Amino acid sequence: MSPESSESIARRVRQSNDLRLDDVDQIIVDALQRDARTPNNALAELAGIAPSTALGRMRSLIERGVIRGFHADIDPVALGRGLEAMISVRLQAHARKHAAFTKRIATLEEVVDIYFIAGANDYLLHVAVPDAAALRNFVIDHLGADPEVAGTETTLIFEHLRPRAGRRQAARSAKSAT
Repeated sequence: MSPESSESIARRVRQSNDLRLDDVDQIIVDALQRDARTPNNALAELAGIAPSTALGRMRSLIERGVIRGFHADIDPVALGRGLEAMISVRLQAHARKHAAFTKRIATLEEVVDIYFIAGANDYLLHVAVPDAAALRNFVIDHLGADPEVAGTETTLIFEHLRPRAGRRQAARSAKSAT
């Protein structure tokens, strides 16, 4: 996982107006969010377009940055990391060395995702560890021992739900029914 610079985030926000999706693009994106391995012919059938058109749409979505990659959804329990948590991290006011912090944290195997956020805290870390002792050690060794970290707050994850594409599809269906 490589950290994204604040410049690239700003560029992505400016470009977001260029990422508008029509109905066909949205159908393709929704299908890929449900299953990134959906074959091109199936995408074409879902969208009601020719397979060659679906392939062109896919390439365009990738080039425009709408599709950033195709990922395997790995069960952390299968990897011996059955305890997941979200850790809010607040950096010292004088430190604010976000790039260095992000780069260091991104190398830790326990870290699943890193979110640079607005509000009282600076980061939200999604971590997966074997047990409570490993979580405690992670917080103490990697966050508590860091002089740039002013404080942390840990929230355990009981269940990770992913409504994504299904929720949008239901909302579109409801909207078109009215």
